[in-house]
Amino acid sequence: MRAAVLQLNAQGMSSTKLYNHIRIAHKKGVKVLLLGEYVLNPFFKELQSMSLSMIKEQATHQIKVLKELSSTYKMTIVAPLILIKKKELYKTVAKFAPSSTSYYEQQLLINYAHWNEEKFFANTITELQTPMVFSVDGFKFAVLGGFELHFDEIFTTLKSKKVDCILVPSVATFDSYERWKALITTRAFTQNCYILRANRIGEYQDSETSWRFYGDSILASPHGDILEHLGNKEELMIVDMNHADVVQARRSWGFSEAVNKRIQEC
Repeated sequence: MRAAVLQLNAQGMSSTKLYNHIRIAHKKGVKVLLLGEYVLNPFFKELQSMSLSMIKEQATHQIKVLKELSSTYKMTIVAPLILIKKKELYKTVAKFAPSSTSYYEQQLLINYAHWNEEKFFANTITELQTPMVFSVDGFKFAVLGGFELHFDEIFTTLKSKKVDCILVPSVATFDSYERWKALITTRAFTQNCYILRANRIGEYQDSETSWRFYGDSILASPHGDILEHLGNKEELMIVDMNHADVVQARRSWGFSEAVNKRIQEC
């Protein structure tokens, strides 16, 4: 499976970079492309001062563009997107496939005093459900919002799905570089699957703080190794993943087998 991360800053109403990079990805044989959080929309802090009509206009434009690109280049594009329903904002991850579009409503949102998405967005707070899972050419993907990668309970919902790769769009900032790298490689190892993470770049400055989004988009292997990563600039990272490597890692480490044996005995 050939996939790619397009590491960008917020694009607003512009589509030029999306067209250019996706055209290149298509020529390289990419089947699935991932964008980071707050690339199609401005950063969360900026959304707080924007009108609903402007947010909706941006989302409508980007949906139209990505549907067209997905259909034209026969590529599945996964990208976070803010949707408006009945004058309420919802934080979602959209999947644009050549013949269909679907949305995953992020279930766990950041709720800190300085960054409270849970309070701002209208996403439903309820019992955790299995995240979006889909297949392309027999290779199985799951989609998690960046913050959701922290929670064991999310992985419990994915246990029976046996995914080959977890796609993680993120918007990591501040001094979290090493912590995110450790989290991604640990989750990839314990789940014995690939994790492909897209982190946006750019900067947001408020009256007190500079929010620098540092990139470092990563592909981690089913053995917990970093196979590819980007720096802090606009880049397209093309990666190859193999279902056989996932199977081999699961057989070698035997984590699921050890648990399943005990479930059966009970």
